[in-house]
Amino acid sequence: MSTRRDHYNDPAAPKANSLVPGASALVADAEGRILMQRRRDSGNWSLPGGAMEIGETLAECAVRETREETGLDVEITGLLGIYTDPGHVIAYSDGEVRQEFAVTYLARVTGGEITVSDESTEVRFVEIAEFARIPVHPSVIRRIERFVQGAEKPYLG
Repeated sequence: MSTRRDHYNDPAAPKANSLVPGASALVADAEGRILMQRRRDSGNWSLPGGAMEIGETLAECAVRETREETGLDVEITGLLGIYTDPGHVIAYSDGEVRQEFAVTYLARVTGGEITVSDESTEVRFVEIAEFARIPVHPSVIRRIERFVQGAEKPYLG
């Protein structure tokens, strides 16, 4: 499995050589905790999500990736935002350097059971206060903060 390193507004970051549409799902439970997975490739906690495949919509991608990475079935309930910041690049050990291109949907659980995938070391609902103590990339924190603040319109950037 390749490793990854996220660069965020880092002048020493490698230049992007790839752009891959991706989707993630922000899923909150009744207590306001957010579904997160601890990524095996970086050690960071992240929203479930990944790259879009040919033949699916971005919303279908978010549902599929959430099922694959967490074991939970979800349905899309809204749009948190579109994130395409050229200052956020992800460098993979195989030489690929992606510019961020992610759509984050809001979703709710409809079934399934939490399970760890081969892409994660832990999956669980995380309390908001805990985000200050666990490793989470700043771009993911932006999404969580936007959700917690109850933004009425999706982020378009």
